[in-house]
Amino acid sequence: MVDVSSSIQSKDQSFDVLVIGGGINGVAIARECAQWSKRTLLVEQNDFSSGTTSRSTRIIHGGLRYLEHAEIGLVRESLRERERLLTQSPHLVRPLQFLLALPKKSHSLLRSSLSIRTGLWLYHRWAGGKRGCCGDLSAFERQLDKGNGWSIYSYEDAQCEFPERLVAEWLAESMATGVVVCNHTRLLEITREGGSQKSGRVTGARLRDLISGQEYFVRAKNVVNATGPWADAVIGASGISTPRMIGGVRGSHLVLPKFAGAPEQAIYSEAIDGRPIFVIPWNHQLLVGTSEVSDSNVPDNPQPSAQELDYLFQSFARLFPHSGLTTADIRYSFAGIRPLPFAPGKASSAITRKHLLHDHSDDGAAGLISVIGGKLTTAASLARDVVRKLGVDVPEPVNVFASPAGEEDVQSTVRQWARLVACKAKIPEGCAQAIAEWHGRHALAIAHAASLDERLREPLCQHSCHLVAEAVEAVAHEAAVTLGDILLRRVPVALGACWSEDCSREAAAKIGGALGWDQARVHLELLRLEEERTAFLHPSPGSPANSPQSCAGRPSSLHSTTQDS
Repeated sequence: MVDVSSSIQSKDQSFDVLVIGGGINGVAIARECAQWSKRTLLVEQNDFSSGTTSRSTRIIHGGLRYLEHAEIGLVRESLRERERLLTQSPHLVRPLQFLLALPKKSHSLLRSSLSIRTGLWLYHRWAGGKRGCCGDLSAFERQLDKGNGWSIYSYEDAQCEFPERLVAEWLAESMATGVVVCNHTRLLEITREGGSQKSGRVTGARLRDLISGQEYFVRAKNVVNATGPWADAVIGASGISTPRMIGGVRGSHLVLPKFAGAPEQAIYSEAIDGRPIFVIPWNHQLLVGTSEVSDSNVPDNPQPSAQELDYLFQSFARLFPHSGLTTADIRYSFAGIRPLPFAPGKASSAITRKHLLHDHSDDGAAGLISVIGGKLTTAASLARDVVRKLGVDVPEPVNVFASPAGEEDVQSTVRQWARLVACKAKIPEGCAQAIAEWHGRHALAIAHAASLDERLREPLCQHSCHLVAEAVEAVAHEAAVTLGDILLRRVPVALGACWSEDCSREAAAKIGGALGWDQARVHLELLRLEEERTAFLHPSPGSPANSPQSCAGRPSSLHSTTQDS
């Protein structure tokens, strides 16, 4: 990335499209632009997927709750995009059974059992109607508060445990098709020509490389502001007069350990105030979210409040009164800002989740488009809409619906990749499976690199299955620059249940050695990683998450486990 940025600085380069913002929407837009032969520059002030994307509930869903607000078009769009992701990225996006658990005195607008069943039937049919839901509900029912009275319904959506990996794959695809990418690069100003308010047009942008400190100018015919909750700040910093676009809503999450009898399904229910809440198996833990609090602060580092954490835990405890967990068991808590359309006086739950595109031609900035809203599920659909706005007649992809047989084939393919990785890299097949699930077909190239260099075959820490080769790959082909880029987003082991500062220290030494970092840089990268990890995840000091012994089911040493290949 630093070399790419330096090459831009050394020339007066021109682009057809400059995309500002490297979350899943910005990366999807850059990728779509490149597919239509647009010379594209993608700029992100921090790291790709480090903002709202990594602070989400990590589900790929059709938006069952949107039925309550009669947003039929959004539901159908979301379901189509969900199915495409299941087909196109099956190692990262997987079907997940959900249980809709509503207390008898539900606040839900889906008042009757008949209306709920009708809504679920429509939801299933619009998704293609090919997968059925099944599973043992007994574990969940045993945990419920029997005194409350519950109605339980089953349906299916999908989960992307690591949207950071999805973004990394799309980023690599974008770079392979010619997109120039610059993370750790701040937009200083969108430049314009033309004096009057109505006749101005964008000409490019002034940028600053935050690593080297150098400033430079790039020319661009079109600029896409895909900065999410930063969208208004970007426009304001460039002196463009536009009515407020974003009404930021903070959503907080907490992460708990699994408990005896915890269901394997995702739970969709009501919080203590009747709002929707999810309890989802995630990364060998439980993810609980989310709150919904208006937040107009600068979104650089949103913080979950004590009230939100209490609200989330009390809502969890209402569902699972016999879990045995207390607030002392909270491992992590994090918050993100949803970039919803600004709608003063309107309840956040009633504000549309459909993305909107604002053309700034009437603001004296023709060629500038701002993205409002958007979500993980519909990022590719949003990208197509943006490129259409740029004048390209982008056809809608042919609908592809996954089938049960297809899902079995996917898992068989991943297992086959894992066997090849295990054999090539000489690592246990269980660990090779973890690598294949994160990297898909590209896991074979990682295994090849590991087979050629013993340092790359080392585990990142003593109880991790993931290899130094994955970190080197992240720098070489996925635009990772810092240790945080690697361990929090490209090879996101630092999000795990058992990651600790000792793990960070061991990984920093191994990665630094493989990349040729000197001791001063290794030390600096380690400090910055721990600062970023703490600011993002707020790990609880007394939590078992800081003990390697909590890493259940993982080998204590990668090379001490008998190879099974």
